[in-house]
Amino acid sequence: MLEGHQLLGFGFFVVGLWHFFNHVKLHALSYKSYTSTLWFPTTISRYLELHFIMASCTIFIAMELFIAPIHHQPFDVDGTIPSTHLHNFEHSSMAMAFLVYAIFAIVLDRKCSKAQNELTHLLGAIAFTQQFLLIHLHSRDHMGPEGQYHFLLQLLILISLATTLMGIGRPKSFLVCFVRSVSIVFQGVWLMIMGFLLWTPGFQAKGCFMHLEESDEYVVRCSDDESLHRAISLVNIQFSFLLIVVTVFAMSFYLIIVRRYGEKVEYVSLIKEEHYRDEDGFVKHKGSIDNVENSMDVESQSPKKSKQEHI
Repeated sequence: MLEGHQLLGFGFFVVGLWHFFNHVKLHALSYKSYTSTLWFPTTISRYLELHFIMASCTIFIAMELFIAPIHHQPFDVDGTIPSTHLHNFEHSSMAMAFLVYAIFAIVLDRKCSKAQNELTHLLGAIAFTQQFLLIHLHSRDHMGPEGQYHFLLQLLILISLATTLMGIGRPKSFLVCFVRSVSIVFQGVWLMIMGFLLWTPGFQAKGCFMHLEESDEYVVRCSDDESLHRAISLVNIQFSFLLIVVTVFAMSFYLIIVRRYGEKVEYVSLIKEEHYRDEDGFVKHKGSIDNVENSMDVESQSPKKSKQEHI
């Protein structure tokens, strides 16, 4: 369970940070022609990001279905799915949805160019929808601090889903992509925190502990109502502090990227200004200079024209 949350969270964090960097960079370089996209090519490989998603999802599915189970296979002796492995199939289904998104994103990029951006956003929205539904309708009874962690995770997934759908109708909105990227980063960090503070022995809140149920599943239980209330409140405080940290990080990272890549645009404009600066230090517009040059050409041509008329 710990490895699954960590791996999935790390994948979300890396992809979200990569998206955030590229969206801010593109907007800083050319905000007028900016258009949102769900994946970005690299100089190493055009589909490196999508291959990373495919590899992460494949490893996660293998861990959930063939590595984590005690007998290293998800089915019972009669070929049915045992109740103890239902959550493994649910988790792997989330990864399968993102695996399908990555595969078809490559296919659409190679074979289809007309509706590629819209269909890619739709595939991403479907993946986020499946992630939300499987967590909301989870086979495990998420109670206590575990339930609060998953409830707040659903809010982050809804933000990612909503902004992905909005990207279809508003492809030039930088704010939509900004919020989506930050929400994906937030998802990754929150999943990794869940893995540490829920499923690592000794990291649970005071008065709570990991308990092995009759179904051979570990769940987090609290000794009394006071410990339960305290644990849930601590989850809310963690989310609040993390929201502040992610906000500060996003704003700081945005300013750094804009300063790094936005200066080039301003530097070019300054060169053009210096090019059109006259000797007195006044800047002349390009149009006025063209008019001056044209008038000089006319004046230079007028004596010739008068001589021809005289002849």
